[in-house]
Amino acid sequence: MAKKKRRIVEQPEEEYEFTPTEFNEREFILKDIYMSKIFIAVMVLAIIVGIVGAVITDWIDGYGWIIATVLSFAVCFSLNRILALMKFRMDMIETRSMLANYLMFLVLALGLCILFTNEPFHL
Repeated sequence: MAKKKRRIVEQPEEEYEFTPTEFNEREFILKDIYMSKIFIAVMVLAIIVGIVGAVITDWIDGYGWIIATVLSFAVCFSLNRILALMKFRMDMIETRSMLANYLMFLVLALGLCILFTNEPFHL
């Protein structure tokens, strides 16, 4: 017996239309400038903490480096409050960039402390 041919009916494909969200270039630039100001403030604060840590390390022989390290971490943990006292709006700061600010603060503060306690720059 012959089999009956099945007819395949093509169903119309659904059309998807991508509509991008509106990009506000002015808002993006202003937010980027604001984040740069915060980054500069954090770096200036790290330089100050690094120099103070080096002075503490030189004044207190033996365990001064512990106090300088604790000072650097204490300022890092209270960075949000310090920036709020400097009149920065903390709600505009992205979490990802603030984590980068924390890391850069610790690297710069502890690095300067180590640099200034060694021989060529010995304070």
